[in-house]
Amino acid sequence: MEEIFQRNVKEYEKGHSGWDQIENGGCRLNINTIYTSTHSHEISPLKPPLPIQHKRYFLSSSSSSSPPGTAMAYDCEKHCKKKRKKLIKLIGAIIGIFIFLVLLTILIVWAVLRPTKPTFFLQDVTVYAFNATVPSFLTSNFLLTISSRNPNRRIGIYYDELHVYAIYRNQQITLRTIIPRFYQGHKDVNVWSPFVSGTSVPVAPFISSALNQDRNAGALMILVKIDGKVRWKVGSFITGRYQFHANCPVVINFGAYPANGDGSMVQYNVKYQVVQRCDVSV
Repeated sequence: MEEIFQRNVKEYEKGHSGWDQIENGGCRLNINTIYTSTHSHEISPLKPPLPIQHKRYFLSSSSSSSPPGTAMAYDCEKHCKKKRKKLIKLIGAIIGIFIFLVLLTILIVWAVLRPTKPTFFLQDVTVYAFNATVPSFLTSNFLLTISSRNPNRRIGIYYDELHVYAIYRNQQITLRTIIPRFYQGHKDVNVWSPFVSGTSVPVAPFISSALNQDRNAGALMILVKIDGKVRWKVGSFITGRYQFHANCPVVINFGAYPANGDGSMVQYNVKYQVVQRCDVSV
């Protein structure tokens, strides 16, 4: 039996040169023999293999590869650009939402309150003087009756610094008369009787010929203007001041009144009913 075992070991050694014989008929792998048979150079079997190194290549506009620091800066810049775009979009969305809410609030307030301009009427005109005793100088005295109504149900109006005066042929012929400040509540109606006058007011030369034409026609057209500032009151909230203008054109039909030596056109101390609606702008 021993001879047969020795024979088998010898045959195994012939076919497997990379194994070493050991005692008690065992065998072990000869690492140096196997590595030498497969490589042209020898290395120590106890030296650990070198770790595999990986290189990262970053694309840029200048070269195909960049140092790691440049790559990190590129990634950071790209990330910052994305954050900046998101921030701009967020700010734009906030501004858009704010504008939408403001417009929606204005629309709701307008739908609920339905603000309307006040209405003004020129009820009558009492003429005390309207003559041109001296060429290019006009004297006129009028007593006016003006009514105002606030058509709003939820909005009050504060009238500040109202001035009333008369215009003839695009020229102011009276001084400004001030109407005291007052508050006009919801659906309220107010009436004033301001007195406007101008003594020896210088006018353009063509006014004399225009007066003669109106005397022959038996009618006189003047424009009563009201200028000032108003404030709106909604509940306890009061707005700022807004410019207020009212134009009240009126035609006074005095008929065929004979011309006097003093140059008067109409009969004095006569009240003319006109009831003319005024054009109001705020």
